[in-house]
Amino acid sequence: MFRTTAARLVPLAAAALVAATALPASAGVVDPAPVRPHQYFYGFVNGETGHATIKMACFGPVYPGQTGHPFAGQTVEVRPVAISSSAASAGYTGSGGTTIAVDLGDPSTISRALTLGYYGVKAEIPVTATLPCYGTGKVTFTPVPTSWTARTATVVVDYVGQP
Repeated sequence: MFRTTAARLVPLAAAALVAATALPASAGVVDPAPVRPHQYFYGFVNGETGHATIKMACFGPVYPGQTGHPFAGQTVEVRPVAISSSAASAGYTGSGGTTIAVDLGDPSTISRALTLGYYGVKAEIPVTATLPCYGTGKVTFTPVPTSWTARTATVVVDYVGQP
């Protein structure tokens, strides 16, 4: 009788061990969840919230004011903040925000090109975007529809042309 009970418990113990060791690996993963009103969030550019780099397909010496296109495979996303935040880089969806519009660099060159409706879902920066070949700028994440309570999140970026 003891052998039968032990034989039944061994697979259960093994499954519990596998589940317990899998938890820490997924702790940083954000399940896709829809953007809703009254939520704080951070914007990410290539996985960074504070100071990110956008690699530009600008080769050789660049001159002031030169523009180009970003390399493929670079992303933006938004992730929720668990509690309210007073950090300058955190955004707030306000009373009406259900999507986040992303402005890359100079708003006159590409305005509202990307719209994010879910947290934790990366969107590729379009290779057709026209951005500075070098320098510093800002990528803004603006709640849409906006309200007087909404707050834009900002990520400072360096545009880096390739040598």
